[in-house]
Amino acid sequence: MLVFLVLQFVDLLFSVAAKVLSIYVNNVMECSGSCETKKKKRYLEKIRMKMKMTEYFYVEPVGIAGGLALWWSNEADISVLSFGKNFIDTKVSLNGEEDWFLTFIYGPPYTEEKQTFWESLASLRNNNEKKWCLIGDSNVVARPEEKLGGLTFDASSAKWFHDFTDALCLIELPLKGGTFTWSNQRSEDDAILEKLDRIIVSLEWSSSFPKAIGVLDATITSDHAPIFLFLKGMTKKYKKDFKFEAKWILEDECSAKVKDSWLQTGNCNGISGFGRKLRRTRIQLRQWSKMKKGTGKLKEEEMKEKIRFMQGKQLSKSETEKLKKLKKDLDNWCAREELYWHQRA
Repeated sequence: MLVFLVLQFVDLLFSVAAKVLSIYVNNVMECSGSCETKKKKRYLEKIRMKMKMTEYFYVEPVGIAGGLALWWSNEADISVLSFGKNFIDTKVSLNGEEDWFLTFIYGPPYTEEKQTFWESLASLRNNNEKKWCLIGDSNVVARPEEKLGGLTFDASSAKWFHDFTDALCLIELPLKGGTFTWSNQRSEDDAILEKLDRIIVSLEWSSSFPKAIGVLDATITSDHAPIFLFLKGMTKKYKKDFKFEAKWILEDECSAKVKDSWLQTGNCNGISGFGRKLRRTRIQLRQWSKMKKGTGKLKEEEMKEKIRFMQGKQLSKSETEKLKKLKKDLDNWCAREELYWHQRA
């Protein structure tokens, strides 16, 4: 699985204005990155090492503008072919499959640069390699229905985008989870919602990954919704083994559960008695953890679902404040999970 940045880690560890993109193969993270980081390499390296990503490539920002970062694990064979201030073009090899091309994009926000940007992307595939995927912030609204509020639809910028996709026979992969990927975070008449982030693929690429699906997730710190690309569809993973979680020691309930379980076993002497106490405590902790996990996961998903629902609409002032509180609550929840991920690292 390829990823251009995992959401929970990004929102938990990334305090920069980053566009989050993720690509998954069999639900295992292989690659991670960020668009328009606005941060220098030394800052990003601290985050990369926390995420245990072994390989990396950076395009440094100019002043405080722009900047690209691409991270991946050594299980993925990724070669950087070329780059510019608005893209990183790579070749990908996964599990012995035929190589394909993956380009991470950050479209220029200035109208006078847009035509040159799309023309430069087209030149990347002049050698006729067909299996191509582009993912990132296009910075263009391609259709009138992809915009709500603000200035009127810019047909000229959209034309350059459509000329690019038509000339190279590229299609957009639908995004599950909402229509708009960017919001100015304002309410009522001041609210602007747009679809700027996209996954664009060739027909040959689509044939190679027929189950590929793009998913929008809830945004916490960025004004862009994170994009996840699951190359082989979405599958559930089930955790079978019980293990003591380090984060439990921060909860008073855990200490009380251990004490009660230990005392309920009665006065058991010797090694066998000690073993019975341990077994009962383990059983009680397993039951307690399942209850906590189910409740906690449900709470997290409820918060994310509310954020996903609200971030795609024009909001009143009170609704905007509610959205801010939801994001803060979710951010705090993710912070409590940091110890969980640290233990696994």
